[in-house]
Amino acid sequence: MNVADFDYDLPASYIAQTPAEPRDSAKLLRLDRRSGALSHHIFGDIVDMLGGDDVLVLNNSRVIPARLNAIKAISGGKAEILLLKPLIDRRWLALVGGRNIGTGTCLQLPGGVFGTVIKTLERSQRVIEFNQPAREFLAEQGAMPLPPYIGKPLGDSERYQTVYSEIEGSAAAPTAGLHFTHSLLVRLKRKGIRLATCTLHIGLDTFQPVSVERVSDHKIHREFASLDQHNAEIINEARQAGGRVVAVGTTSARAIETSAILAAGGEPTKPSPVAPPDRGEPLVAFEAQTGLFIYPGYQWRAVDAMISNFHLPRSTLLMMLSAFVGRETLLATYETAKQMNYRFYSFGDAMFIT
Repeated sequence: MNVADFDYDLPASYIAQTPAEPRDSAKLLRLDRRSGALSHHIFGDIVDMLGGDDVLVLNNSRVIPARLNAIKAISGGKAEILLLKPLIDRRWLALVGGRNIGTGTCLQLPGGVFGTVIKTLERSQRVIEFNQPAREFLAEQGAMPLPPYIGKPLGDSERYQTVYSEIEGSAAAPTAGLHFTHSLLVRLKRKGIRLATCTLHIGLDTFQPVSVERVSDHKIHREFASLDQHNAEIINEARQAGGRVVAVGTTSARAIETSAILAAGGEPTKPSPVAPPDRGEPLVAFEAQTGLFIYPGYQWRAVDAMISNFHLPRSTLLMMLSAFVGRETLLATYETAKQMNYRFYSFGDAMFIT
């Protein structure tokens, strides 16, 4: 299977530059993946599409203000640092933009902060060691790492956070969750719909394009994910009651499926590490760096339905949805969304795939 199989044309005019206001007023395209039937709604209608035994699984990761402007200490040349994840002590994996920034380069930030490149990795990846803990300067100096296709500044940085975000660690927002409001969550609870949380800190693959020709040759980067015992039990109770496990976003889906694979005795490093899947296996609590790469051919173990935004061509997220829906059905649905003027990408509209 080739990466080119997941390409589609999207004029720039379809790319949302600002989020919907209010959040739950975004459009919602419902897709029945078995019949291919489509219907059109607003996101707030999701309450009427869920049953009392269903469980929504939310990724509570919070975006850190990870984008930093710096200068090279010796030459004064400009540099930009995008922090991806903490390593040990004061070291971070980062993407660094600028000319001739290799091992040993000292990058200066305001207020006496500096970071030294101690390792040069592939493309623009670098390991940087700072002279003080990042938490001491990020709040003041860091900016929200909006995707490069968003050209308008964001007046309120909280609009790139979900209303239920708690645990800092992501370099990008779990965007399917941006459509929820506090009042919508209250309505869901009043209907009896269970809410569970997991954590998956979004990292490098959000920013790196798939550069190989064959999908199976792509090296997906590992991301921290966790599901605690309390929330695993919430999901397991819903499954036992006959409810659906509804992943809010591809990140939640990846965490849930990682738990299911671990429960079956597998390792979340391959598309189908254990087979055949047993969908009755209870999910387990875990905390790990997941390397699960989901693309067509993957056998789903726990996710029954998914809420998702419309994703970039040739992206791993589009591949994951293709594994859930079917590539041809998904791409045909995207064409319908274009015809109906849905907005795409991070601040765009949503799909509910059942």
